[in-house]
Amino acid sequence: MSQSDKTVRLTTAQAIIKYLAAQYIEIDGRKVRLCGGGFGIFGHGNVTCLGEALYDHKEELPLYRGQNEQSMGFAAAAYAKYHLRQRFMFCTASAGPGTANLLTSAALAHANRLPMLMLCGDAFLTRLPDPVLQQLEHFGNPTLGVNDAFKAVSRYWDRISHPAQIIQSLPAAISTMLDPADCGPAFLGLPQDVQGWVFDYPISFFDEKTHRIRRQLPDTEELADATSLLRTAKRPVIIAGGGVQYSKAVAELTSFAETHQIPVIETIAGRANMLADHPLNIGPVGVTGSNSANTIAEQADVILSIGCRLQDFTTGSWTAFSKDARIISLNAARHDAGKHQSVPVVGDAKLGLEAMDAAMVGYKAPAGWTKSAQQEREKWDKYVSDNVAHGNRPNSYAQAIGVVNALCDPQDRIVAAAGGLPAEVTANWRTLGIGTVDVEFGFSCMGYEIAGGWGARIAQSESEPQQDTIVFCGDGSYLLMNSDIYSSVLTQKKMILLVLDNGGFAVINKLQNNTGNESFNNLIADTPTVPEAFGVDFEAHARSMGANAETVSNPAELGDAFNRAKAAEKTSVIVMQVDPYEGWTAEGHTWWEVGTPHVSDNPKVQAAHEEWESARVKQRKGV
Repeated sequence: MSQSDKTVRLTTAQAIIKYLAAQYIEIDGRKVRLCGGGFGIFGHGNVTCLGEALYDHKEELPLYRGQNEQSMGFAAAAYAKYHLRQRFMFCTASAGPGTANLLTSAALAHANRLPMLMLCGDAFLTRLPDPVLQQLEHFGNPTLGVNDAFKAVSRYWDRISHPAQIIQSLPAAISTMLDPADCGPAFLGLPQDVQGWVFDYPISFFDEKTHRIRRQLPDTEELADATSLLRTAKRPVIIAGGGVQYSKAVAELTSFAETHQIPVIETIAGRANMLADHPLNIGPVGVTGSNSANTIAEQADVILSIGCRLQDFTTGSWTAFSKDARIISLNAARHDAGKHQSVPVVGDAKLGLEAMDAAMVGYKAPAGWTKSAQQEREKWDKYVSDNVAHGNRPNSYAQAIGVVNALCDPQDRIVAAAGGLPAEVTANWRTLGIGTVDVEFGFSCMGYEIAGGWGARIAQSESEPQQDTIVFCGDGSYLLMNSDIYSSVLTQKKMILLVLDNGGFAVINKLQNNTGNESFNNLIADTPTVPEAFGVDFEAHARSMGANAETVSNPAELGDAFNRAKAAEKTSVIVMQVDPYEGWTAEGHTWWEVGTPHVSDNPKVQAAHEEWESARVKQRKGV
């Protein structure tokens, strides 16, 4: 019998886990396991078969016990982001509500183009015991269930109906998760009976395999069109997105910008592509950006977008750029490269920049343009320095950010998401280390902060255990999802968590007020169904989950507490109240399109609508 004819009899669940354990990836010349392990909550839909299989591989694929399926998915997304999409974690959930809880985190991973494998229980394929516990019945379509909802939030979706199916499905799922152009979550529905069915699998299916991330060279004609246009630029600017980091093209971006003296502005996802003090780093662009970046974006005649998906917070709902400006989009994904009538360059950012550099020999941006951009950055730096300073004024997000920025290690990882903190971190954080900022704004998902911090810390402890993971979190997000404080203490994955309490959903209250509306149902004090508002004792709550915790009154005390947290060996939570109305970063914002009432009996709402709409004349009408 030849080697290719040899087989091994395994259950479907055993084969899935055995296959995952045999997958490796080469990263910077070093072979490591592709799947870093998983997050799991067991129920009747996955414990008997998948649980049995995982137990036999608990050393190769460590399983972290989750507290909530949604937060498991957030942790897996943060893990993948830290590893620049080169490694992933799986999430396993039982049938029914356990699986349904993963929908939000799957959407987050999809929006952010992050790999995550979901192994979720499903109804019995035979239907002999139907209807079963936690099954949704669709009377006209018995094949339809909760797991079908994941089709909208997965890059790859399959329901395993026979053990042999995984011979095709598993490699396809992994190929999708590692594809630079189509990266995202993969979902495998595992019917409870099929998990335990057996098949004689080829032994060769479980041979060790080493993967490599594909790097696509740009088309020569697309490259020629792009460089020909860029050479005509009198006021060029580079928008650097998250794809720069995923391609490991930071050095190429910096070299290209320096060689051609082109100013660089950053998206939220690309916030740590360049250090804050680099002379060509002009700041973050867009709705949550900087005056410096937005000023030159508006004046630019040619914009080179690298690794960006050009979402509305980057483009100011397409008002941030001149209507006459030309856009070149270098992107691994065809869909992103062609947005808004861009001149597309479909390909890897690293190889694309190298090729563009070779074709741009002799070109430099006019010195006066570059100097004016740098002068704008100097003015913005002065604004930020004043904005983060504390003294005789109300506590603010910006002040807390400034305190941590001054005291943290350059390689500490910063995590924030949703609410007011993404804007405040993006505008006020001065990047100290490349790739050290994770502001989740692809799906703008509250609840990511603490779970994402835990996932990032798991990843960070694999390579940089001496560095800290620092999480900025509002009180609203804390109350939404906080149980991974307990997870971090249990697993000894230390985080430093700053809970900045402004008494509710203050940033949405700000938007409510800015559109002429009265404060209503956002701040706890303005909620009509609350007879008597009171604050949460976040310190006591965090202590109850095993963390160190303390409450401080002002930024000076915050600095002392932060130093104590740095010296501590386990997760530390620092709580500080901030003002819900005062201290917001007031500069650096482009227009953002939101739906406002076209008619209202409230004159303030009507006036705000008219003022809001007045900026629409600047909006590009690209496709």
